[in-house]
Parts: sequence; structure tokens; C-alpha cells
Amino acid sequence: MHPTVVIAGEDVIASVADALQYISYFHPADYIAHLSRAYEREKSPAARDAIAQILLNSRMAALGRRPICQDTGLVVAFAEIGMDVRIDAETGFEDLIHEAVRRAYLDADNPLRASMVGDPLFARRNTRDNAPAVVHTRLVPGRTLTITVAAKGGGSENKARFVTLDPGASVEDWVLKTVPKLGAGWCPPGVIGLGIGGSAEKAMLIAKEALLEEIDMTELLARGPNTQLEEMRISLYERINALGIGAQGLGGLTTVVDVKIATYPTHAASKPVALIPQCAANRHATIVLDGSGPVRLDPPDLSAWPQIVRDAADGEARRVNLDRLTREEVASWQPGEKLRLNGRMLTGRDAAHARMSDMLARGEALPVSLAGRVIYYVGPVDPVRGEAVGPAGPTTSTRMDRYTDEILGTGLLAMVGKAERGPAAVEAIARHKAAYLIAVGGAAYLVSKAVKAARVVAFEDLGMEAIYEFEVEDMPVTVAVTAEGDSVHRTGPAYWRARIAEGV
Repeated sequence: MHPTVVIAGEDVIASVADALQYISYFHPADYIAHLSRAYEREKSPAARDAIAQILLNSRMAALGRRPICQDTGLVVAFAEIGMDVRIDAETGFEDLIHEAVRRAYLDADNPLRASMVGDPLFARRNTRDNAPAVVHTRLVPGRTLTITVAAKGGGSENKARFVTLDPGASVEDWVLKTVPKLGAGWCPPGVIGLGIGGSAEKAMLIAKEALLEEIDMTELLARGPNTQLEEMRISLYERINALGIGAQGLGGLTTVVDVKIATYPTHAASKPVALIPQCAANRHATIVLDGSGPVRLDPPDLSAWPQIVRDAADGEARRVNLDRLTREEVASWQPGEKLRLNGRMLTGRDAAHARMSDMLARGEALPVSLAGRVIYYVGPVDPVRGEAVGPAGPTTSTRMDRYTDEILGTGLLAMVGKAERGPAAVEAIARHKAAYLIAVGGAAYLVSKAVKAARVVAFEDLGMEAIYEFEVEDMPVTVAVTAEGDSVHRTGPAYWRARIAEGV
């Protein structure tokens, strides 16, 4: 018999809370190394600029100890509890994790955005502390408690897919058909995790666990595959990148930096396949408690982060005065053109759009006029230490597609978000002679530095989904849909898919 190791519940809470703060501002070094290589070899100017912003944002977030992305994520915890461990606490283990989430996300020095709603069906009221987490536990031999925490953003989590294939069907073929349908809302370049086998829920679980593995595609390509599974990883990595989707869906050479695959025995009549993408934030870390006290992770060596200089690219951008913007100027913007926005803009995302739509349907006046304005799809992090606003990157714009025609009818001139727009939204943009601009998903701290002032102007009860007015200075965006309905998310990937097929 081994003596029992006693781990204090408070040590679990403190360690997990510290790990959640850590992953909010430190990228894993393996991801930065692979993204840096992608930046060096990228030929698409738009994709290269997007990767540059992600890398620059990562270094800024690490130095400033502020979130990489404004969507600080749904917390998922994977715990391996040694069978010789006893946790000394008055609550259950999951409750300890939930309390750690509250403590981390309400940290006064680096508050993280509360994104969780308690009732998923009806009221959908924000819990205000980002709890509860999703917790998975496993009993294993040993005398330690190992916890891996991940913070999964909604943009990538919403793109999770599942299918049960016939036993003889090709997994690769299904993946190659599925990835282009995900759009860019999952913020590539990232990682694709595949779970194959087990049951429906097991496949989804191992797919998510696969995303926690170290990124090693560069090493795998250098030494060559040793197993059929490694051959499949290389094949999918090369074939997904050959789709030309590229960073932020703008078209380019790198859509994924790695493909991870986990398998499990399954029923002879089944082939369950789960696909979960990981975004450019890629937040996760592992801690091990042994009863000696709380655990704190050491900061990474930031010398591995590349120094990105973007002055030359900035010089190519057109400066736009939002306070004097006209429909004629909007009509002059070209697809893929870089803009720097200056002046006052409004914000609004899902809940604000739903509320405005209800008001318009009832014939009521909106609390703030949208005529002649630009609206930014964002739910920012709360500010600290003199910030005008916390990290404030874009949310996925397709969720606002259902409101686009109606909202443009108020006289709105342009929208800012991330990823592609659907066909109906593109048609509405062209019909109203408006435009759609994109900011880089995964560059939230960088974008927030362009916001010089912020105030809530409507729907304060919605929290981070309230309508703000931002005053911005040289906020970097790219024209994604023009007043004529030209979309770079259609033309960019098609162009680079052809280039890649030709050998670039």
C-alpha cells in the first residue's frame, strides 16, 4: 500500500486560476515556432500581413500580460487523478475547477471576458464570471494530480464537426470536403484535431484532447513518417494547405500548422469521425500537483518570438476619417485594400443586433443612430491600468448575416468583423452600396491599442455585448467585401489554390 498524497483543494483552485491567467497572454512556444516558419515562407501579401499581426499581437500580449484574444474562451479542464491522491476539500472536484475559473476571470489586474451564459435555450444570461467550466476526469495509477486547461474560443468551437462514416469510407476525403465549409471563422492558421473511433462522444473528446499535443509537424516532415497514422497526418497537412484558404481565409500557403489524430477502438459497423479546429489563440497548459503546494508556471523565453516590423506595410494603407465618411468614399474601396480607420465607430454583436432588430420590427427608434456610421462586431475585455478598452478583436461576422439587410437599411455605411460573409449578406452589402471590412482574428491586443476612448451608448445590461462608441486611431483593417459585392474570401483562396497547384 502506498501512503496517500493529500492535495489541498485551495491549492487546486490557486494553481488552475494561475494557469488560466497564464494561457490568456502566453502562446505555447511550439505554436509560435511553427507560425514563424509559416510567416517566413508565405507568398500571399494579405496572408503574410495577417500572420504578422498575429505574431506581433502575441509578443505584445506576453509583454503586457493582457489577453491574446478578446474571446478568452470556454474553459475545458482535463484531469488525471492519481489513485493514491486524496483531495482535501469540502466541495466536489468540479466545483474546485469552477471556483478557479471565477478567480482567474475576475482577477482585477488582468480581468478576462465573461462569455458563458447559464441557460443555453431561453434567457441566455451571462454568468458574469465565465463559470462553469467543462471538466473531464480520469482515474490513473499514481501519486499526482495532472490538470490540463484549455480556453476554447467560440469562433473555433462553433466549427466542430462530427460524422459517422461507413467503415470503408475515406476519412481524408471527408476532411477535405469539410474544411472548406468551415469558412475562416475559426481563425486560421491553426491546428486541426481529429478523433476517430469509439462512439460519438468519445470521438469528440479525443479530437479535443489531440489539440493539446505538442505541434511537431516540422520535425515530422524532416524525418519522415514511421507509421500509417503519421503518413495520414502529413497527407492531410499538405492537402489542407493546398486548398489555399490561408491565414484568416484571405488565400495563402498556410491554413494549418499541424494536423493531430487520435484513435480509439470502435464497433465493427461504425467509423465515428470528429473534427475540431483550434484557432490562432491556441491556449492550453498543463500543471502537476503533488501535495507540496500550489503550482505556478514559468514564463516562456520571449526571445523565441520574432520581432515583427510593419511600418512599410502600414505606409501602403489608406487612412479613413470615419467622422466624414461618405457612401462615395466607401464605393472607392478596392477588394483586399488596407485601410487605417480614424474617428468614431460603434460596436455591436449578436445580442445587440437581435435587440435592434426587435425594435425596428416594432417601429421603434434605435437608441443610437446608425446612419452614416460604421459598426464593429466586437465584445471587448474590460480595461485596466488606464486602457481605453481591453483586448478588442473581431467576432465571427456570419452570425450577423441574418440582420445585415435590415441593419444596412438604417443608413449604416460599413461593418467590421472577421471571416467571410454569406451570399445573402454579400448581396445586401452590394444592394445598399455598403462595405465589409475585416480586422485580424487573433490580434485583439494589437487592435485595442488603436482604441483611444470608449463609452457605452446603448444596452448597458448586455455587458460585453453592449453598444459602445470607440474613438480609434489608425485601426488596421482590410476591405473584404466591396460596394460592388466583390469578396476577397471567394477570390483569394481560389487564386492561391491555383497557384499552389502550379507549384507557386
